Amino acid sequence: MYQLVAIGNALVDTEFKLTDEILTQTGLTKGNMTLADTDEQTALFDILNTHELTPAKQAGGGSAGNTVACFSALGGTSFYNCRVGHDKRGVFYLSDMANMGVTIDGGKAEVVGATGTCAVLVTDDGERTMQTNLAVSGDIDETNVDFDALTGAKYLYLEGYLAMTPSVQDAISKLCQTAKAQGVKIVVSFADPAVVRFAKDGVMPWLADGVDMIFCNIDEAKLFAETDDDIQAVHALLNHAKVVVITNGANPTTVADKDSVRLYDVPPADVVDTNGAGDNFAGAFLYALAQGADYGACVALAGAVASRVVSQFGARLPKAEYGLIKETVLG
Repeated sequence: MYQLVAIGNALVDTEFKLTDEILTQTGLTKGNMTLADTDEQTALFDILNTHELTPAKQAGGGSAGNTVACFSALGGTSFYNCRVGHDKRGVFYLSDMANMGVTIDGGKAEVVGATGTCAVLVTDDGERTMQTNLAVSGDIDETNVDFDALTGAKYLYLEGYLAMTPSVQDAISKLCQTAKAQGVKIVVSFADPAVVRFAKDGVMPWLADGVDMIFCNIDEAKLFAETDDDIQAVHALLNHAKVVVITNGANPTTVADKDSVRLYDVPPADVVDTNGAGDNFAGAFLYALAQGADYGACVALAGAVASRVVSQFGARLPKAEYGLIKETVLG
């Protein structure tokens, strides 16, 4: 049995360090994810090559993928529904996830074609801007999903980016129905401001019957609620979820339910790269929650993990480091 079952895009990240001036030349919106086809991503790499930029890091990624990797590395059990190509990147991705302790059914996940890729552009302030070529992940559907993995699970985790993928909506609907029937809590992560700005119509059906928890940052919350007021944003989200967790960088994290709105401090961080911060925060929070921790302890672990993630390049930490952080925070 798995404590956490997730569905999301399987992507191999290639990270670049660059200036705001070069980022402007790419035409990408800073701090957001932009979908691209192969030609558009090739054009981006051509621009980067013009400036003789070489990748700072290549690693397994994908928003929900980072979340389950964190959850498993901390000691939880997780299953990831995704779609990869039968190529070198696909082999790398499946191996990388297995090394983190994540279970993937390769027979369902692997198809003929190219594995999705994400160019992660990190500016001097540590902000990440992404261009994603979904490749085969753009066609993820029911054939790639193991619905039986939900048996005995605590949480079903839905990645917001999938709101942009029409082929997967029937599978998500079926996953949610199965989760509700089995008493599995449904968790939604907005994942990126671009999801709320451009694909809110894709997210709303997931929330139609209410979910158990929403993860987002303050910008995503305000975009969703169409307000500049923090409290109004919280209450707008509580119309759709029993619990709302809103991160705000180095500022306190908000955890709200129908009875209360609580603020919890997070540790300071020397920000190098924000890629994966929210994903890891969600993974660590859910891990602590699965162990019976209160919200304060959940935020303490999540904040400690996220602050370490942003202090280095890449969306994930070495597996052993997650365990060390857990031991320090939770004992």
